[in-house]
Amino acid sequence: MSDDPEIRPIPFDPKALLEHVPGHGRLLGIEYHAHGEDWMELALPYDPRQIGQPDRGVIASGPILSLMDSATSMSVWLKRGGMLPQATLDLRIDYLRPATPGRTVIGRGECYRVTRSIGFVRGQAHDGDPDDPIAHVAGTFMTTAGFQ
Repeated sequence: MSDDPEIRPIPFDPKALLEHVPGHGRLLGIEYHAHGEDWMELALPYDPRQIGQPDRGVIASGPILSLMDSATSMSVWLKRGGMLPQATLDLRIDYLRPATPGRTVIGRGECYRVTRSIGFVRGQAHDGDPDDPIAHVAGTFMTTAGFQ
């Protein structure tokens, strides 16, 4: 990574980004929920188009993984004080139970440490009770800013 002093994070408003920038998350219906200095919460409203088990009405794992990838990625930008180009290096997800049909899934990602090029994250998804999570995640993101 370069030591170029010109490479600085671009400040951003997470709520505005989600509401105005088209992309995968918007196509899935992911919405802003809340954020802090190093954490991000996103909401995935229940949508019958995302059902993975038609006989039970349970949301497939893919949209939940996308929700958590987005929430943890944005938590790194919040911790860094703005956006830098980055890629998911690793994101482990442990599914603990199926999402309850009809409920919105909340994904919370937290960046607990950043180095010059790596952001370390953790988080959880739940559908109304954080003490009864659907899944836990842990992972790393690598900024590509300054690499040639």
